Amino acid sequence: MSFVRDKFSAKFFLFLAIAFILIHVPIIGNYVKIINTLIHETGHAIIALFGGKVETISLFMNSEGATISDQSTWMGSFLTSLAGYTFASFMAFLSFWLLRRKKEILLIDILLAFIFFNLIFWLCSFAFAFLFLLIKGSKGVRDHILLLIAAILLVDSVQSAYEILFLSVLQPQAAGDAANLARLTGFLPAVFWGLFFFLQALWFCFYGFKRGYYKVGF
Repeated sequence: MSFVRDKFSAKFFLFLAIAFILIHVPIIGNYVKIINTLIHETGHAIIALFGGKVETISLFMNSEGATISDQSTWMGSFLTSLAGYTFASFMAFLSFWLLRRKKEILLIDILLAFIFFNLIFWLCSFAFAFLFLLIKGSKGVRDHILLLIAAILLVDSVQSAYEILFLSVLQPQAAGDAANLARLTGFLPAVFWGLFFFLQALWFCFYGFKRGYYKVGF
């Protein structure tokens, strides 16, 4: 038990449970899950900009998203397809890293940057909320909202990676990024990439645990 207490806090488990419940609530779930979709699609877009151009970034009311980019090379298409789930898992890890180091303002700035980067009108509710936290919000409210967002990112990054693995087994042609990577590589099937996305999500979770970033408390 002392080992668990050294690596986790009770508040971490509480907010993880709240996040899990929230993302499965009808309507509300799609709204809060959009933050992970935002990170996912931003990952695609950032990598796409290095070797091509981003034509559109779409976020849908069912919490799904799509990034359409024009790539001039095979490597650019490959890395862009790879970036979404990996970047989402990394951002969940980074969120807890920043919270653990009391850098809440920097985390808000990063989330605001992602929102303005995408320029999606109906995401203004998130932008106004974060701006309010920066200007008027009390430290306690701000920190707990950020912890909830970090927990949502963690839960949804793992759940979405599991879902793409599950889909790559049952419907490999419809498995999103895993299907794109299977088409690009040719010899590696969608299930390989689905498994890769799921394992990297688990790795980020384990590494955050190993470093003690889940022992959060305000």
